[in-house]
Amino acid sequence: MTKFNLKNKILIGITLFSMFFGAGNLIFPPFLGAQAGTSTVPAFIGFAVSAVGLPVLGVVAVTLAGGLDRLASRVHPGFAFVYILILYLAIGPCLAIPRTASTSFSMAVIPFFPGENSIAVVQFIYSLVFFAAASVIAMHPEKLTEYLGKRLTPVLLVLIVVLFAAAALDPAGEAAAPVEIYRSGAPVQGFVDGYQTMDTLAALNFGMIVAMNIRARGITKEKAVMRETISAGWIAGIFLLAVYSMLTFVGMTSSQAFPDSGNGTEVLVSMADYLFGKAGTAILAVIFVIACFNTCVGLFSCCGKYFSDVFPKISYRNWVFIFAFVSMVISNVGLDAILTFSVPVLNAIYPMAILLIFLSCTHRWLGRFPGVYLWSAIFCGVSSVLTVLDQNGFVIPGITLLLQRIPGYAAGFGWLLPTVVGILAGIAVGFPKLHGKK
Repeated sequence: MTKFNLKNKILIGITLFSMFFGAGNLIFPPFLGAQAGTSTVPAFIGFAVSAVGLPVLGVVAVTLAGGLDRLASRVHPGFAFVYILILYLAIGPCLAIPRTASTSFSMAVIPFFPGENSIAVVQFIYSLVFFAAASVIAMHPEKLTEYLGKRLTPVLLVLIVVLFAAAALDPAGEAAAPVEIYRSGAPVQGFVDGYQTMDTLAALNFGMIVAMNIRARGITKEKAVMRETISAGWIAGIFLLAVYSMLTFVGMTSSQAFPDSGNGTEVLVSMADYLFGKAGTAILAVIFVIACFNTCVGLFSCCGKYFSDVFPKISYRNWVFIFAFVSMVISNVGLDAILTFSVPVLNAIYPMAILLIFLSCTHRWLGRFPGVYLWSAIFCGVSSVLTVLDQNGFVIPGITLLLQRIPGYAAGFGWLLPTVVGILAGIAVGFPKLHGKK
């Protein structure tokens, strides 16, 4: 077999979508709609760029480069090891995986145990069962298409469509005026909001799992695998865009009726109760559990594969169990603590991921100047870390003040201009060498 038919293309694409679509994907779009109100459309455009466009390009970029390690090694082998390690820890046991259990627990269990004194015990039992089940399925990463694409994800999509249709037919109210952060520069704020889905980071790693599932279905030639992997990325992007649109609409219709919602979870709970009464709680519970479970399995698979390749003395199976245990411990800290910790980490590592995607997609032209990778990575990495330090109260005399004067700094893009300077510096350094070769 040299290529898939349309049915198999869609099936692989849905599998990748299911790996992307987890906790953050559920709670951030409706909260954006609730807060942006009448500015929802421009805010959503920015959100779609970072939460849909960048993940799709991430899959394409890594596939074209021949893998994340090869892409990052264009900067420097040492950089590749450190950055990829941090990346996997962030999307794995330290942030993203624990968040899947914490978010699904807050939606699927807490509503049914109001005022329960032993809620900590219940959460521990839930996380134990959740991660045990996810790790069992992750033992066979080449079969995720069967488990996720064919069985669980269609149920998830149907329930989200039902929620959207109900909100469209019986909206809770009209869109309210946007909150302060969306009154000016709504697209920019929406773009930054898209970081929280963590899908761009995940996209740099999910490609190899998708490729395994493609090979398991009969395609073995590398060029054909690359082609089908890229195709799966675009199909997953279409599904993400459609689902995000529906969830954002649900949030927008709640902005006037439920103005006190503090996060996306509260928005969905309020709307589900308004639309379906008590049955709405059960619908949301199923949606959250399936979405978070799918993503957890995908993250277990890609993290286990990476660590077993880098540290082969510990098998893939044992790495998955280690991640399950660590994630279970961290998930019991609570969702709010995980989300609070994730913001500075994501702000520090996300710009580098965007840079690597850009460099891979422009490698045909910029790759002629090898220094571009190194210099742009230095400028991007330093400016990102300094920005995060400033945001958390760590001021470096002179340097922080200079950084604050960079255009776009206040909006969260203080890294962009330094990165461009780094690219230009790399071209300037490499140009004489290139000219000399000619």
